[in-house]
Amino acid sequence: MMLYLGQWLSQFEEGFGVIRYITLRAVFAALTALMVSLLVGPRVIQWLSQAKVGQQVRDDGPQTHLTKRGTPTMGGALILIASLLSCLLWADVAVRQVWFVLFAMFAFGAIGWVDDYRKIMLRNSDGLSARAKILWQSVCALTIAVGIYLSAESAAETALLVPFFKDFALPLGLLFLPLTYLVIVGSSNAVNLTDGLDGLAILPTVLIASALGVFAYATGHGVFASYLDLPHIVGVGELMVVCAALGGAGLGFLWFNTYP
Repeated sequence: MMLYLGQWLSQFEEGFGVIRYITLRAVFAALTALMVSLLVGPRVIQWLSQAKVGQQVRDDGPQTHLTKRGTPTMGGALILIASLLSCLLWADVAVRQVWFVLFAMFAFGAIGWVDDYRKIMLRNSDGLSARAKILWQSVCALTIAVGIYLSAESAAETALLVPFFKDFALPLGLLFLPLTYLVIVGSSNAVNLTDGLDGLAILPTVLIASALGVFAYATGHGVFASYLDLPHIVGVGELMVVCAALGGAGLGFLWFNTYP
């Protein structure tokens, strides 16, 4: 929204034209998400506490984590809210890659919400069954993979690139679908292994999102892509704004996840 507002205002004052720069909007996206997290966080935690939405800890986990029973859970909702508001404000919503990433975030967030809801209602840590969780993760991942494949405007969007091999680009064709599926579902379940352990899920998410944002910006920038010998994909630089929003929201979440 701010991009279009800035473009409209630039006809009256040229200074507003700076809003078109992705790097500037990425900084503001991170700050906006951080501010939303800090402002909304206390109310979300208060509501979760009043609703008795407490963490259920597995009995076979570390004994030191048994003291966390009753700690408000569903903290991912805070991250999603802050990220969405920030992206709608600062990202170019006309870019299809932005919507693919937002769909992935909220689709898997919905699966996590249902999992937490069942844990709370059943008062145990089983949640969704492994079969149901993999099923819905697979549906979401394949939807994203097919969407990217069908909307690809260049061969580089569905090719396999290997770091440090500048001239290697393997066209995947339909193999792009299972590879994308494995990356999305595998990453989701890798996060599950550390979810609930203080900072071990969100902190790597912030760091990895920041790194991916830099690569997205370089790939979407014609000059940088040529200099670094990366494929130039138009529009993908906007994902730097999304990654920045996720990083800011993650830092805000960490503020409420500190000891005690």
